[in-house]
Amino acid sequence: MNGLQAYQRVNTQTSITDADPHKLIQLLYNGALERINMAKARMQAKDFEGKGKLISKAIEIISGLRGFLDFEKGGDLAERLESLYDYMERTLFEANAKNDVAKLDEVADLLRPIKDGWDGIREEATSLQQQAV
Repeated sequence: MNGLQAYQRVNTQTSITDADPHKLIQLLYNGALERINMAKARMQAKDFEGKGKLISKAIEIISGLRGFLDFEKGGDLAERLESLYDYMERTLFEANAKNDVAKLDEVADLLRPIKDGWDGIREEATSLQQQAV
């Protein structure tokens, strides 16, 4: 492992350790989009093993996002997100099996507006968390 990789690993671990719940979900969205983009590059370079690992990681991250859903508080929105995350996971499996760049783009295009919305409520979410403490 080179110095940059070591720094990135420590930096990532520190980000996760210091993250509040809202920030943690932001990191997951960023991670999923990053893995999808990297998988696309690996697919185009015909590095199918690398592509497969990155898509698997993106699926794990989306599965992790599903695990954060609160159906009691989130109601209909949580149910819709669960269905969307399920669709994204299936689409990523298909992209992997068929080496389909368009499927990767589709999932990224679905994920981006959710991430943007989540980013947009950062201030409100952190103030609610501070009030709860």
